[in-house]
Amino acid sequence: MEFGVGSIVEGKVTGITKFGAFVSLPENKSGLVHISEIAYSYVNDVKDHLKEGQEVKVKVIGIDDNGRINLSIKKAMDPPPRPAGARPMGGQRQGGPRSGGFRKQAPAEPANFEDRLKQFMQSSDSKLSELRYAEKRGSRRGGRK
Repeated sequence: MEFGVGSIVEGKVTGITKFGAFVSLPENKSGLVHISEIAYSYVNDVKDHLKEGQEVKVKVIGIDDNGRINLSIKKAMDPPPRPAGARPMGGQRQGGPRSGGFRKQAPAEPANFEDRLKQFMQSSDSKLSELRYAEKRGSRRGGRK
């Protein structure tokens, strides 16, 4: 059985650290479940959620150039249902009469890290350009001090 990103496998917790848990996988392989990938709720202490020797279902979310396998327990299960009336992540409304008009729908979140980083850098560059432009215009009006 070859592991690929996206595959879901059974494993056994072999070690617990403050930043995650090591999981033994078939074919004498092992991977790391980072603390942020253990549960959909906030995890303060890994030992509150996992015990050594516990069987877990994990999803392979990444394999780096050194062959290290990144795993997720929470992505191997269905997300918990949101309470009725709950806002999406970020807690912002999508616009309306009270918010000063309707906004364009934001594009879908990029799937991988590189795309998300690229989107962030473009957004950051755009905001910096706007600030620099506003700064230039402001300095012309007020004069130098």
